Amino acid sequence: MTEFTPQPSCATPEPATTLRVDEARQRILQQITAINCWRKVALRDALGQVLHEDVISPLSVPPHANSAMDGYALRGEDLTNQTTTLKLIGSAFAGRPFKNAVNAGECVRIMTGAMMPEHCDTVIMQEQAEVQDDLIVFHGEHHLGENVRLAGEDIQAGSVVLRAGNRIIPADLGLLASLGLAEIKVRRKIRVAFFSTGDELRSLGESLTPGDIYDSNRYTLFAMLKRLDADVIDMGVVKDTPDDLRQALLQAAAEADVVITSGGVSVGEADYVKQLLAELGQVDFWKIAMKPGRPLAYGKIADAHFFGLPGNPVSVMVTFYQFVQPALNKLAGALEQTPLLLQAVAAADIRKRPGRFEFQRGLLRSNTANQLEVSMTGEQGSGILHSMSHANCFILLDEDCDGIAAGQSVTVQPFAGLI
Repeated sequence: MTEFTPQPSCATPEPATTLRVDEARQRILQQITAINCWRKVALRDALGQVLHEDVISPLSVPPHANSAMDGYALRGEDLTNQTTTLKLIGSAFAGRPFKNAVNAGECVRIMTGAMMPEHCDTVIMQEQAEVQDDLIVFHGEHHLGENVRLAGEDIQAGSVVLRAGNRIIPADLGLLASLGLAEIKVRRKIRVAFFSTGDELRSLGESLTPGDIYDSNRYTLFAMLKRLDADVIDMGVVKDTPDDLRQALLQAAAEADVVITSGGVSVGEADYVKQLLAELGQVDFWKIAMKPGRPLAYGKIADAHFFGLPGNPVSVMVTFYQFVQPALNKLAGALEQTPLLLQAVAAADIRKRPGRFEFQRGLLRSNTANQLEVSMTGEQGSGILHSMSHANCFILLDEDCDGIAAGQSVTVQPFAGLI
């Protein structure tokens, strides 16, 4: 009888040569070069897109000095240390400025946002003024320049307002509109084709027979890609046969910048998967010292970048956020963003064995002591998708960690910085 030799598995302690998370991420990013195609879009269509070039302000904001308060505009040199009495000679409104010069001993009634009259450099709020017919009496101590917004105080003409690579957020739309820009140049959207593999997978609307499951991975991938403003090509479920996979991969690589598959990259999968990818491109199969998401394939098929993600639903999301999303952002030309990491108190014991970097799913909130506290969202298996649905952060446990006791500090990565 032949002696049985166990093969390495996810339960086996990781050898020192197993790829670490940071190293895998850097290897991928080193292979990514940003696309350089651009197009002009109307401002309202720019939300979520990536700027192609720096935006240089064509004007100053505000374009002229204006009042920050309802009150009275005057010359600061007329102020005294005690009571100041000035003659009221007119009014200024936003969009309807006072057109004459203001001389010594005079003042103008002014509204918030109104252009400062000529020679005026100070505004005294109306609550600090006493009206006596056409005379205005100011009591108390006041200072030259108070309650005035200076021209260019927000933005100077000729200055860089937004950098190339900035992904447009709602505040940016308002900022660009304040400069009178109706169109801007943005990078073209990256095109991503994706499909699932597995003879047991069924699409929504199909009936399940014994052994079948509905394909959830395409829906989470679709949602994560749409959040990145990518053009997505959903190719459905592809049968586990060499001909079907070859045709799907070639079609995807011809139509997209990036091809993503879920399933078919772990140890024990059919040998033809690796052979097929070797035939069509240059793809490496990695075992990464992480949980969930240990198997990952990365490389190129023709000119398209290829990511082969695990089949388990949580593994798909973890590997996407930790490896695929940074790569897609770089490919899109977006500025690199350092992940937001916070420290929180563990609400209960967190079990872990040393050897792998774990991304456990957690619920981050403030406790009664006004501290950030994190608790796990139940069972943490790689197939338990509700552990992601109920979570709002990853609990990050590095390779050397052998568990966290309740009350200890732990690092968390909020989904708000990812999704």
